[in-house]
Amino acid sequence: MKQIYIILVLAFSLSTAVVAQQPREGERLEALKIAYLTKKLNLTTEEAQQFWPVYNNYIAETKQARMSFRNGNELEREEKILAVRKKYQPQFSKALSPDRANQFYKAEKDFYGYVQKELMERRQQRQDNRPRRNGNDN
Repeated sequence: MKQIYIILVLAFSLSTAVVAQQPREGERLEALKIAYLTKKLNLTTEEAQQFWPVYNNYIAETKQARMSFRNGNELEREEKILAVRKKYQPQFSKALSPDRANQFYKAEKDFYGYVQKELMERRQQRQDNRPRRNGNDN
């Protein structure tokens, strides 16, 4: 009985370790976003040390605003997100500069446009690669 317990514990530990090492889609997307923003904003080491903690708080509040209005009023959701963006504008301006803080918001918007475009292109490629059926397949 003791051996079965040890085997189960080892199997569970190994399975959780394997699952933990595989990044989820959201984590991969967030890593791409961080790399994109770092490149677009051309952050120095000092700027990055000030910027990323503010960014992490901003993302957490933005996510919370999106979730709180998930099935609710779209206009209220957008207003809440705008309020979060306005709240963080002075903090981003301290970490960077006012112009570069505005550049951050533009780069963030550009990133989401880029991702959306990529997704649409991939969907189109999948549709183009699907075997086509014609009416003569009898």
